[in-house]
Amino acid sequence: MYAAVERITDPNQIQFPKLGLKFSIDPTAFNIGNLSIQWYGILITLGLVLALVYCFPKMKRFGLDSDRTIDAVIGGVFGGIVGARLYYVLLKWDDYKGKGFKEIINTRNGGLAIYGGIIGALLVGLIVCKLRKVKVLPMLDITVLGFLIGQGIGRWGNFVNQEAFGTNTNSFLGMTGGRIQSTIIAETQIGGDMYNNGNVTMFWETPVHPCFLYESLWCLLGFVLLAWYSKRRKYDGQLFLMYMAWYGAERFFVESLRTDSLMIGSIRASQALSAVIFIVSVILQIIMLSKLHRDPEGYTLYCHTKESRLLLEESRRRRMGVSVEDSKIELDDDDDFDIMDDDDDEDEDGEDEDGDDEDEDEEDEDESDGEEADEDESDGAEDDDKGDEKPAESPEVKTEDKTVDKPADEAAEETPEENSDGEPAEEKKSEEKSEEKPAEKDEEEE
Repeated sequence: MYAAVERITDPNQIQFPKLGLKFSIDPTAFNIGNLSIQWYGILITLGLVLALVYCFPKMKRFGLDSDRTIDAVIGGVFGGIVGARLYYVLLKWDDYKGKGFKEIINTRNGGLAIYGGIIGALLVGLIVCKLRKVKVLPMLDITVLGFLIGQGIGRWGNFVNQEAFGTNTNSFLGMTGGRIQSTIIAETQIGGDMYNNGNVTMFWETPVHPCFLYESLWCLLGFVLLAWYSKRRKYDGQLFLMYMAWYGAERFFVESLRTDSLMIGSIRASQALSAVIFIVSVILQIIMLSKLHRDPEGYTLYCHTKESRLLLEESRRRRMGVSVEDSKIELDDDDDFDIMDDDDDEDEDGEDEDGDDEDEDEEDEDESDGEEADEDESDGAEDDDKGDEKPAESPEVKTEDKTVDKPADEAAEETPEENSDGEPAEEKKSEEKSEEKPAEKDEEEE
């Protein structure tokens, strides 16, 4: 038995009865003259902007040049809007058959199908990628991260419009609102969408599943997980396949709760599409992982290829003001510009650190040599002082006309003293002075 809630007369009021929360939100945010700006459009735009802010700085991680990919992004945005509206209108054609073109393209009050938006964005975006020579699989990987951000934020537009809700529930997350109750009363009548889809047992007095909230939280959680795994991906396109499985599983179950599903006969179109997407994604991931298991070295991420490095180098040169022709690099010219892999960069950093250590060791040796030279110089000065104290006599004494030789005994007494190695002291002094000169030279160089 479902818990009953009171009738809400204010169409802008939204309640979560078991949480004790009440909101009053007008779907129109503000007006500019006769133009009303809806919260629905603002939230979708906010999701788009946040997706772009996140994805563009991450392009380099996937080996993509942001200058090239921006064209694909712009094309994908327009393709997504057209696809989302076209998908919705085609599956609700009976409601638009007799209406004019202006009503068909009017999206200010909703009427966008997320699967149509994804299909349209991918089709147009991939065409632009081919024209701009952007690698498709890495582009798909970074794109799905943006999809998850946009979907997680954009779903709150359904909250403001009180749409895309589910069947009755006693869950603590159950919600209700003025528009929700009015929609249930109108659509459960004969000829209404809920009546035609088999939801005649819906009660306005009972809270309903907040399907927008389920999908928003699921998409934001998926973004966190895929963003974390993006640094560990094994092959290009892996994030795209994981997104298909992640979103397909969630949408399959949430779509079964929806009361406003787009139908093809008696089949919920989005639920059937979700099942197909999930199954195909799982099969492709199993195939790819088995190939990687057999040949781990058989796949290289595009961001690690020479082509990617050269394109990024060309983009960097253009941003520095180099002309388009001068910035072009041939595929065999990477050595001229020192373009290398991440492993090479790490090795080079390691060599630089080793070189710095060697320089420090050399400096320490120079300092120790300088200290030894100072000590030698001081020892030499002491020896000089000792030499000065001795009388300067020679074994030969000159007279006015003749040189008189002294006796051998006296000459032997006046022979210079020898050091412990048997070398004359004067020779030792000359060697010490010769050692002082390079030491002084080293000090000057320091």
